[in-house]
Parts: sequence; C-alpha cells; structure tokens
Amino acid sequence: MKNSIVLFILILFCISCEKKADNDENLAIFRYNESAGVLTTDPAFAKDLPHIWIANQLYNSLVSLDEQMEIIPAIAKSWEISEDGTTYTFYLRNDVFFHKNQVFIDSTRLVVADDVVYSFNRLVDPKLNAPGSWIFSSVKKDSTGYAFKALNDTVFQVELEKPFPPFLGMLSMTYASIVPHEAVSFYGDNFRNNPVGTGPFVFTYWKEGVRMVLRKNPNYFEKENNEQLPHIDAVSISFLIDKQIAFMEFIKGNFDFMSGIDARYKDELLTFDGTLRKKYENRIQLFREPFFNTEYIGFYVPEYANLNKKQYLALRKAVNYAIDREKMIRFLRNGIGIPGHAGMIPISMLKDFKTANYGYSFKPELAIKLIQENQLSGTRLSLSTTAEYVDLGKYVQAQLSALGLNVSVEVMPSATMRQMRAIGSLPFFRASWVADYPDPENYLSLFYSPNKSPYGPNYTHFSNTEFDVLYEKSMTLSDDNERFLIYRQMDSILMSEAPVVILFYDEILRFVNQRVQNFKTNPTNLLDLRKVKIEPEN
Repeated sequence: MKNSIVLFILILFCISCEKKADNDENLAIFRYNESAGVLTTDPAFAKDLPHIWIANQLYNSLVSLDEQMEIIPAIAKSWEISEDGTTYTFYLRNDVFFHKNQVFIDSTRLVVADDVVYSFNRLVDPKLNAPGSWIFSSVKKDSTGYAFKALNDTVFQVELEKPFPPFLGMLSMTYASIVPHEAVSFYGDNFRNNPVGTGPFVFTYWKEGVRMVLRKNPNYFEKENNEQLPHIDAVSISFLIDKQIAFMEFIKGNFDFMSGIDARYKDELLTFDGTLRKKYENRIQLFREPFFNTEYIGFYVPEYANLNKKQYLALRKAVNYAIDREKMIRFLRNGIGIPGHAGMIPISMLKDFKTANYGYSFKPELAIKLIQENQLSGTRLSLSTTAEYVDLGKYVQAQLSALGLNVSVEVMPSATMRQMRAIGSLPFFRASWVADYPDPENYLSLFYSPNKSPYGPNYTHFSNTEFDVLYEKSMTLSDDNERFLIYRQMDSILMSEAPVVILFYDEILRFVNQRVQNFKTNPTNLLDLRKVKIEPEN
C-alpha cells in the first residue's frame, strides 16, 4: 500500500513538473495519455492505435485519407492506374523533406522515388518480420524481388499480380510510411526510438513508460489557407497505466484528449442516452461518430456437436433472432453503438446502407419456432469471450437461455482466445473487426474460402461457392458503384447463411478539452493533429 501511495505521488509530481516546464515556454501543446504504452515508433510495426497515432505524427505515406475517408494526395501529388488495374504510377511532390537529423549531417534531405522503393522493400523483407508486410501481398514478385520501381526521382511505380481495387487505400496505412535508408542503417535496432520521417512533428524526447514529446516540424510541406501546418507547437504523450488516474487528470484539464471510455467512469461522463452530462459541457467537447468496427459473435461453420447441416443453420438463425440489440446498447453501452440489424459491413462504409433488405432484428417468436421445428431445445452453447466483454456475454447468455438453449460463458485471456480461434477450436466466440483500409472488401475477406485460418482471417471457416465467385468478380471492377453492388450481394449471402451474429456497429467517442479547436474525427479513429489549434497556456 505504501509503495502504491509513493507511486501515485510521483506520477502527479511528474505531471506537475512537465506542465510547469511547458508553460514556461508558453507553447501550444496538445497533451494526451496512452495507458497501453508503446514499444516502438517504427511505422513498420504500427499494428494498433497507440502506435499508429504516434507514427501518424512522425511519418507520411504516398496517400492519405480525409475525414470522409476519401483518398487524397500526401507525398504523392497525383497518380495513374492502368486500364487493366495492375499498374500504379505515382508522381511525387518536390518539396517533401525528411526531418533534420545527424544522419544528414544535422541537415535534411529531399524525398525521392528511391525512398519509396526502399521503404516498401524494407517492409516485405523477411528479416524484419514486420506485421504490416501483408499489405503488399497483391504486388507482383519474382526471384529478383517485388515490382517496386523508381522511374526517376519523382516517379514511383508498382505492379500488381492481378487487379485489386482496395490497394490504393491500403497505401494510406501507417505501414506504408516512407523512411530514409540513412537513418535505418545508422540507428539499426535503435531506429525504434530514433525515428526520422517527413511528418508534421519531429521526435524530441522519450522516457519509456513516462513521457514522449514531439515538436513541430518547421519544414513540413502541407499548408492550410497558405499557413504552414501544423498549427500547434508540440505533442506531449504520457504513459500512465492506471486509467482511473488518467481520467482524473483529464477532468482536471491536464490532458486535452481521451478516446473511448472505461466502464468504471462512463456513467460519470455520459447520460444513459450517450450524451455528455451538463456539468461537463463548459469544459469538454464530445465527438461521436460511426466507427469502422463491427462487433459480432462467430460460429465455427463446418460442424457443431451432433447437429446435421439443416439443424445447425436453424440454430445460427435462431441465435440471430433471439438477441435484442437495442436493449443491449441502451443498458450495457449507454446508447453508444448502432444495432447490428444488417450485414457485416459497417453502416458508415457501404452506400445506401439503410435500404438493405437482409439481416436480423429481435424476433423471439421466429427463434422459438426454429428451435422447436429443428429439435434444438436444450442445445449446449459455450460462448468464448474475454473479461472485457463478459457483461455482453452474460447478456447474450440470458437472452438465449430464455428461449430454451443451454448457454454458458467461458472467459479466457485474449492471447489464448486468439490462438484457439485461429486453429478452429472455438465453436462459438465473440469477436470484432476494425477496418485496416476504407473498403468493404476488408470485411468480406473474412469469409472468402482461401482465407481460412490459420492462413487468413476466415475464423468461421465459412465456405460458399457463390460468395467466392462474387468476391473474385468484384476484384476485377474499377467502378466503385458496380463493385459496391456486388459487395451488397455478398453481404446478403452471409446473412442468409448466418456464420455470424452481428451485435452492433461501434461508434467513436472522443472527449476533447474546450481549449482545443479544429479537432477532426474520422471512422478509423485516426489521430490527426495537423490542423488542430490550441490556446497556449499562460
């Protein structure tokens, strides 16, 4: 207990000292806490939001996404795609420089096409073992390597094995950031804590587990209304593990931003309908919008206990009809989320989504009919989940048990659950899928037969010939409207076969200090601070 008190005092002392030091300089500083901590600033290893948020401040890719998830220029000012959809040619800006660093003799260097070739080849190098290498799985390759080419200093070209329309959007991912070979060679394994990029902020300081500081890049290439970005002077990231302490510091104004909300204090900030409580309205801004995240329950489709194929399909449909999603969102999530009454693709991603004529709503009478007609009463189901979602699991258990099914909830560590799910050892499991890139294919690929786990993300082992044919056809279409119509057909097939139970489409909650201006959100929950303005502290 004594050690805990000392640690608490030290944490508050550090926050106070940091704030005083920053105020002495009268800088406009954006502060937030990352309780999960970070292990690296290398974009090749930015596989989750804590790492992506930091890397996004330090690096740029060829293209990026705006708030509407449209692909826009970044290091590449323009691009062309060949008629057959396999060759992408990018024309680079001539005013993008790497951060000033000792590897350039305390100067900087212009980004050229060879840097793109180097960065992409580095990502796919087996020696690096980077988690993001998969984004180039569609790129043509032979014994000499991947088809990445620098046609000259300002023209980069990549060739695919076959058409893959989502490829351009994938290049907006942090994995595809451009890095200089000089820095990677010079720092070696220490490149993780000596990042050199082109982004709006420059790495300044990192005491692991305590604090990281990024300063404004004076040579950043982007402007807004002829004013150079970014507007703020620095970003300060703390690493308080205790979310309760971090929440208290946010309420006191020592942090400017908090993403999401912990169950322990959601009722303190939010009303039961998901709005900000009045006592905080003059201090905090609440940003809420759809998130590219589908929360669902999956079935291992090939077999279940001793049920025949007809019975198993009826069971999957009965479970879909048996869950009251509106009630679940209202009482378990303070109204945050959109009921999962349609397909796998989130409501914010697919055009004309509300006209979908497939999916499931709460119809217990149909669930009971399916259970009775197929002799399913008393069927055992064990829902595998993690501690974070045990309340949701118990809710589903109560709903299904009320209709005569014998349901239990098995809570296991996240790592164990991921491993068992990958090898097909979980017949009934809670899961979620957050889009890696802004194309519905990202969700539908979870059910494409060749992607069956452990070699791909098809954890349900769903297999349907018509679905596979449509998936392959969609990849040949460059017209978004045509492709999206096929996506809708595929989503409909999924729902008719019911390999999953869509629970809800998540929403992003972002709490921001009132002194922060021009803060933008997007459905991928990316933290973009380029255009943020903030009042300097006195």
